Amino acid sequence: MSLTRCKYRSGHGFTLIELLVVIAIIAVLISLLLPAVQSAREAARRAQCTNNLKQLGLALANYESAVGAYPASYETRNTQDLKLWGTWGSWSPQTHLLGYFEQVPVLNTVNFSLHSHCCGGCGDNDSCLANTTAFTTRVASFLCPSSPLPATTYFSKSAPGNSYFASVGSSMHWVQSSGSSSPNGLFNSGESGGQPIGIRDISDGTSNTIAFGEWRIGDQDNNKLSIQDVISHGPGDPPGIKCDGWGDPKLNMPLGAPGFLQWINTCAGLAPASARQTGDASWEMNMSYLGQAWNQGMFGWTLGNTLLPPNSPYPNCRMCSWDGDWDCPGIYGMSSFHPGGANVAFADGSVRFLKSSTANQTVWALGSRGQGEVLSSDSY
Repeated sequence: MSLTRCKYRSGHGFTLIELLVVIAIIAVLISLLLPAVQSAREAARRAQCTNNLKQLGLALANYESAVGAYPASYETRNTQDLKLWGTWGSWSPQTHLLGYFEQVPVLNTVNFSLHSHCCGGCGDNDSCLANTTAFTTRVASFLCPSSPLPATTYFSKSAPGNSYFASVGSSMHWVQSSGSSSPNGLFNSGESGGQPIGIRDISDGTSNTIAFGEWRIGDQDNNKLSIQDVISHGPGDPPGIKCDGWGDPKLNMPLGAPGFLQWINTCAGLAPASARQTGDASWEMNMSYLGQAWNQGMFGWTLGNTLLPPNSPYPNCRMCSWDGDWDCPGIYGMSSFHPGGANVAFADGSVRFLKSSTANQTVWALGSRGQGEVLSSDSY
């Protein structure tokens, strides 16, 4: 018997150089694909953000149709002596709209006759207990998925957050006064028997008037300067403009533009120092809880303005030098995590993307409801 001798050919593996080349090619492909994946994810988040604003815009239109006016921030009482409070503790326009975009269960937990917020030593802690369920509820329609959730607690629960402010217009104040001294947008504090605002008052047209804008929820870090922070100890009144009861008509743009433009540069100069404060008093200089919740009808919580384009290099800034809540004239403007601008909802229910390069004059015109500005279709 003859034996056949088998010969085996040894296999040839990858050399180290070939392996490194393959790894490099894979890395290049991943680097090319990753931005596309991230872009697709941001597009999806931006679409959801747009849809949220669309719901708010339609809810607002339905509310106006049913009630005959847009919601404002209304006076409330405490539970001790039934004292009527105006600018502080009022319920936000967003709260009044809950029933118009399938949030009736949340709306049913709200007691509108009591304060929307608590104040230690104000004798109204019962207001907190009565409304805690309401104002600690996280409402998805108030949250842009591109923005991180608030990294803090609100009355011992996770802060609900609010990505969309109701616009008082191109105005530094939010309290309704008289005549031209009232905020020129759709929303304000409806205290002291102020006149309600309806479609009849939007002579600039509902398609040319911003109802809701987008802002970044605060990062809750008082020691770090962020685009959404508000400088608490601002430079005082802008040149030629008096806070004086929030009644100076030059708090509205463009009437007070010269003083305002000078003032924002002063704010920018103060901004870096506001983030270098430490300890318990750091919040007094750098207020970082913008959009923490949706319940209180006040600047920084649920009300904002259209004084600057989205993601402006100028910081949010208060006129007041005292410490407290956000009930003070100033800038509480548009910002977002979307590249190039932010979404805004108009009074007709439409949602558009407002570019960061939009001129101040255009932003002012879009914010005001009846100042007669004429805008071209390509101005923003």
